[in-house]
Amino acid sequence: MDKLPPDTGMPLPASAFPIPVDAKRQARSLYWRGWGVTQIADELGLKRPTVEAWKQRDRWDEAPSLSKIEDALECRLNTLIAKDQKTGGDHKEIDLLMRQVVSAARVRRYEAPGGHSGDLNDKVGNRNAGEKKKSGAKNHFKTEQVEQLEAIFEKELFGYQEDWWAAKDQRTRMILKSRQIGATWYFAREALLDALRGGGNQIFLSASKAQAHIFRGYIIQFAARVGVKLQGDPIVLTADTIPDGEPAAELIFLGTNARTAQGYHGNFYFDEFFWTYGFEELNKVASAMAMHKRWRRTYFSTPSSVAHQAHPYWTGERRNRRVKKADRVDMDVTHARLAAGVLCEDKVWRQIVTIEDAAARGCDLFDVDELRVEYAPDEFANLLLCQFVDDSLSAFKFNELQRATVDTVVDWIDVDLLATRPVGNREVWAGYDPQESEDGDNAALVIALPPGGPGGKFRLLERHQIKGDFQTQADFVLARLARYNCTYLGIDKKGVGAAVYQLVRDKMRGVVALEYSLESKTQMVMKAQHTFARQRVEYDAGWIDLQSSFLSIKKALTGSGRAVTFKARRSEDVGHADLAWAAMHIFINEPLDGQRRPGMTVEIFSGEGESAADVADGDGAGDGGGIVFGDRRWRKRAGDSRGGWPCRELRLRRSRAGAGSPPVDRPARMLAQQPLVRATLAARRAGARVPGVAAPQLRDPAQGQPRRRIA
Repeated sequence: MDKLPPDTGMPLPASAFPIPVDAKRQARSLYWRGWGVTQIADELGLKRPTVEAWKQRDRWDEAPSLSKIEDALECRLNTLIAKDQKTGGDHKEIDLLMRQVVSAARVRRYEAPGGHSGDLNDKVGNRNAGEKKKSGAKNHFKTEQVEQLEAIFEKELFGYQEDWWAAKDQRTRMILKSRQIGATWYFAREALLDALRGGGNQIFLSASKAQAHIFRGYIIQFAARVGVKLQGDPIVLTADTIPDGEPAAELIFLGTNARTAQGYHGNFYFDEFFWTYGFEELNKVASAMAMHKRWRRTYFSTPSSVAHQAHPYWTGERRNRRVKKADRVDMDVTHARLAAGVLCEDKVWRQIVTIEDAAARGCDLFDVDELRVEYAPDEFANLLLCQFVDDSLSAFKFNELQRATVDTVVDWIDVDLLATRPVGNREVWAGYDPQESEDGDNAALVIALPPGGPGGKFRLLERHQIKGDFQTQADFVLARLARYNCTYLGIDKKGVGAAVYQLVRDKMRGVVALEYSLESKTQMVMKAQHTFARQRVEYDAGWIDLQSSFLSIKKALTGSGRAVTFKARRSEDVGHADLAWAAMHIFINEPLDGQRRPGMTVEIFSGEGESAADVADGDGAGDGGGIVFGDRRWRKRAGDSRGGWPCRELRLRRSRAGAGSPPVDRPARMLAQQPLVRATLAARRAGARVPGVAAPQLRDPAQGQPRRRIA
């Protein structure tokens, strides 16, 4: 500082003179960088007491860390900015340091009164800067929203639904209706509006939890029309229109577990009660929920069988059984009387709505003439014209079909049908029944978990009806089975089925062609009857179409009149009961007695290019080599050459009864074949396991894709 440029007699520019330095500030900066008081005094040419006094008076030790950082940033920035010739690194350092200055300023703002996290983070600040949403109660409806729902409801009603609305105050309603005319959709809306006007709790009963949740889906969709997002199960809702003093209304969705739901109370809606197993027991609990005179009961369903426990309720016979003969009443429950809805002698309001009635009263959602072609006459009469089935003429007993129903959501804890792999890597079987022709009835696909052992149960996972050309059907089958480890697919190889068989057989394993004959159909029906009678089948209680399909199969004489066969009634070119036949394609893959015969697994331990440890003679080609089965020492055996065939080490394992049973080593001796079982090249690599593709006692191992004739 005390050195000046030499005197040349010329005036010097101002920049040549030293910049005055604030000694106190410089001393503070050095102290914050870790210098001692004595060192600072010597460096700056100051007296030590002076520096010590500055330190004590200004409390340098008590300064916050942020102040020390800001001082260091300022010193370094001033130094860089004062440089005349700056390098690229200088510019980058200045930019970086300026960012730190901004960050320090954010911290200052955060520490000041009124500071918040948005001062430190722009994203938080932007999020909080938006218009504040008005907080509202969950599942709450305003008066104007309820009025909007009522307007939408009345505008979208069909004529027969107006009858239901007019009779909503009846204590008990019992409606026999066609399929797909919007009954579940209507009663979901009716129940919501009733709850919003102070009607109290609404309880929905169905054969399964999944079916009960159809109500929930319709209610959520309806509420969304006016901007209310309903949540929860059960749904607890409030509204400005509910009278003061009334509690919040609950919408409760129950399946077959309603047997243990005695604590609920409210109006209840019983969906498809004619297809519910154990109706008597379930109805005792259900009717108790609405025992108070303020609650209402609504039963609605398509008809099932005259043997169902609910049939006496419909006809009034159950009431007559419990009263004196003089007090009995004969009720007319024909369509002619009940088409418009009638309050009958037992104080139950009844109505029958066929698909023809629905069409006549404004429902334009379907083509009745087309449906007559798609459904066989007896199935059309049952599902769409509200006529009961007499199962005494059917090959299958209605009560046995009902006994097989379960609530899959509750009872099948090891199955998640919404997952990408619903059953993981467990083995499944499938059955496919084709259309008679591309213009015929629907094809059907059923997928099932096979029994895990003797006496185990078939659990039917999925059922689908398909319509389209053979390519569409094949693509659909492959797409659905891609979610599973399918080891067997039984296809009726006739008509369109022959084309579908050709398309799928090379793209998946275990495709088996079934050839129908008088004997084969009898065998399939007998196997299904035996399986249902032994309670070895389970499927979702909501599968009404599957039950109806089995009921439609009846005994009949052949054309010659010399033999009895099983068939569903058909229109001229149209077959049906497709779901039932597809399911029977699965059942027949097991022996009639349910004791699955020992299967076989082939393991390939060697091949071309393998090491000496894997091949008996040490060369991959197998020329003159030996083939050894069950010999753990891997020795070469003389005289085992087989005319130039490549010799490979194979091990056969027989499985016990039941799908997926652990294999048991069983040595055998045989010549390697090319291929022994059709498999991809990847599946035939050394060490690969090629599982059997069908029930071994019915398989022809000499063919790549087995061909089975059931007789």
